[in-house]
Amino acid sequence: MIRILTITGICLISTLLAQEVAPATSPAPTRVVLRALPLGGDDDIASRPLVEDLPATAVTPIEKAIPLETVSESSPPEVKPTGDDAVRLQIFLDESMFGPGVIDGKPGLFSQLAVKSWNEVNGHPLDDWYHVNTAAREAVPNPFATALVPELAKEWINPRLPTKKALQAELKRMSYRSYAEFMSERYHTDVPYLIVLNGSSKINKLKPRDSLIVPNVTPFYIEKLSGVMYKPDEAMSARHIVVDTKMNQARIFEAAPAALIVAEPGAEGAPVLTRPNRGLIASFPITPGKPQFIRYGNWTLRNMIELPYWRYDQQLLETGKRGKDSLNIPPGPNSPVGIIWIGTSRSGIGLHGTSDPETIGRARSAGCIRLANWDAIRLPSLIRPGASVEIR
Repeated sequence: MIRILTITGICLISTLLAQEVAPATSPAPTRVVLRALPLGGDDDIASRPLVEDLPATAVTPIEKAIPLETVSESSPPEVKPTGDDAVRLQIFLDESMFGPGVIDGKPGLFSQLAVKSWNEVNGHPLDDWYHVNTAAREAVPNPFATALVPELAKEWINPRLPTKKALQAELKRMSYRSYAEFMSERYHTDVPYLIVLNGSSKINKLKPRDSLIVPNVTPFYIEKLSGVMYKPDEAMSARHIVVDTKMNQARIFEAAPAALIVAEPGAEGAPVLTRPNRGLIASFPITPGKPQFIRYGNWTLRNMIELPYWRYDQQLLETGKRGKDSLNIPPGPNSPVGIIWIGTSRSGIGLHGTSDPETIGRARSAGCIRLANWDAIRLPSLIRPGASVEIR
């Protein structure tokens, strides 16, 4: 008998499917199927294979990036850095779980918000640059590395990936469109910055076993995703996440004390911190949904599912009301919901990845909260179902 997990949606996601339903004449699938209910709730939750219950499996050897020694003129530590120091700072913030957005050597708004979060945790003035730059230079001596395009990338590339939803629904996976896209997301950057580092001729002709220069950051290994559902955890389920749709940032806090959840950095009337705020453990840039679909308030995280299917319902996206016609778009990095879905107790509202990390903070989804895939996949290591979420 197929066990069913139901999720509803009115955001960019309308409904998620964990695996396609087999035809009646086919053998019963061995994986759990995630299907849709009409709008109104997702109370009848069974499960996909839980992450802690999966058997250990062999992992394909992963090519490791080799740090490069670089020589560049240092920028003053008391100001926003430039050059190699800017990349170094972005990598340091990313590794510290304060996401700076795309690593591109151009620290903008998201890098500045990440600096404020780091300063808040460490008890420095929010606009201070000296301490974070000093820490970054010590922690990241080599901001660049040489990486190889792994052989396994072939399994994740489809240069003919269609743009029409009807054609996408016929595929098994929403793959990357190029090796350049695969490698840019792997190293938390974008294709234009890989071109800056390596030249357009090389990047446009990438193939397996080619080497290229990348930011020296912990890679996002998409091949490690197995489509599991994450179950509650005593410590992580007690945490709290604040999704600020005005500041475009999600901030994760320990469970207590509640008083440590202070006003967002830079807000009018925000307190001047006189001690480290150890309650703040991470922050990531986000893109909120359209105002007419966003549901502000306090909710609870209900489920976390890797590699979700997406139920494409044009009427739902436009009006918030379910239509009769829909398509099931397969999972993958170029799925509109990215590589993970994190649903809340507010039906249809959740956090998820994206097919376009460079648009985080700019383009809006229909109703949910988008993060870059490399940030979204880190959330299960920080929060779990049962955690509280405030959308404001």
